[in-house]
Amino acid sequence: MDAVRVDEAETLIVNGLTAYQMLHTKAKVRAGQTVLVTGAAGGVGSILVQLARNAGAHVIGTASPRHHEALRALGVEPIDYRDPDLAARVRTLAPDGVDAVFDHLGGASVTLSYRLLNRTGTLVSYSIAAALDGTRPILLDFLPLLAKLAFWNHLPTHRHASFYDIWAGAGKPDSAKREAFRARTRTDLTHVLNLLRDGVLTAQIAARFPLAEAAAAMELAESSTRTAPGKIILAP
Repeated sequence: MDAVRVDEAETLIVNGLTAYQMLHTKAKVRAGQTVLVTGAAGGVGSILVQLARNAGAHVIGTASPRHHEALRALGVEPIDYRDPDLAARVRTLAPDGVDAVFDHLGGASVTLSYRLLNRTGTLVSYSIAAALDGTRPILLDFLPLLAKLAFWNHLPTHRHASFYDIWAGAGKPDSAKREAFRARTRTDLTHVLNLLRDGVLTAQIAARFPLAEAAAAMELAESSTRTAPGKIILAP
């Protein structure tokens, strides 16, 4: 068996665990189902689409056109995230709606994502990236999102909507619940790293920088012109 490189493993510690638990614990995606991943070329999205394909799911991913070729190579049906007819494009590929949507944007995107579900579909929201512009308190967008998800879950439908937080359970005062969180984390992360070791997952590394060039790494990470998907790695 091949060894796992440290820098490759680092890309999966949070992103891979997040993707794995959303797919298998929250949405319980099965072979033959169709899922929609927003930000499919991003840190979490690029791992999520690989895990979904490995689970036997059909994957639709939104991303900038410059990432479409790479997504197709992973077996993903890409859609331009700025396409004004995005909903119609998804409906063309999944006429009855999708089985699961993984939405990292929040705001108007999460409402559209919910509407694209089939009658028993699951929406997993895990970020409010669309609102993170640094100009207003995050709670002003986060609390309405939670209220919206709770409202949808009280509707008389078979759909389900939830917010995923990788750290949920870590700070529980009940020691048994904390240990359950730790055990689940160890088990799931072991699965993810084994998939990396076995070649099922490919670590998405956009660039590597020495620690002394951290400022340049941050500049690249925040650049709107960055074309390579995945994480930027700092090495000591």
